Amino acid sequence: MCKGLAALPATCLKSAKDIKHKIGFLLQKPDPPQDQKTLKEKEKVVNRVPIAEIEKWKTSFNNLIKNEDGLKAFTSFSQSEYSQENIEFWEACEDFKQTSVDKMNVKARKIFERYVEVDSPSEVNLDSATRELTRKNLERCDSSCFEEAQSKIFTLMEKDSYRRFLKSKLFLELSQPLLDNKPCSLEKKGKRHISDHGQCLPSYA
Repeated sequence: MCKGLAALPATCLKSAKDIKHKIGFLLQKPDPPQDQKTLKEKEKVVNRVPIAEIEKWKTSFNNLIKNEDGLKAFTSFSQSEYSQENIEFWEACEDFKQTSVDKMNVKARKIFERYVEVDSPSEVNLDSATRELTRKNLERCDSSCFEEAQSKIFTLMEKDSYRRFLKSKLFLELSQPLLDNKPCSLEKKGKRHISDHGQCLPSYA
């Protein structure tokens, strides 16, 4: 029997410390990454959107992103595909149009350096001609400075990511009717007929 810590070999002490560290680590419950928390928060918000409104999102990409909840849903989807720079650029351009004249030059330069410049932090997919045109527009900066570039990115999203969004798990689940927190009949395993509650909206993990 050990007579105290001093009597234990160094290796024994080290093993005890390692075990204590591992137990402490397992007891901790780390917070989810910030991006993941943001994604879940947005999903909760769009879960409350009326089905009639969601149906309008199917009719055009413009209806989707001009709707506040539609924009949130599409942004969440874009984040899941790691292509959020496109919708972020589109939003930045919309915001830029509302900028006062005295602040346009500074804001335009920031947008260009973040999204349009080659090898910029959030570079969007623009052809060289549009990129150069946008660069020249900075010299006579006005509300139409990013008009051509924004239009190109809008078309890119409309023909590409918007179509995938309409087929995504997120959109398909949002398109199903809410059940006012009633349990899904599938979980009752025969206690009630499946038609009692209609379709069930899967919850996000």
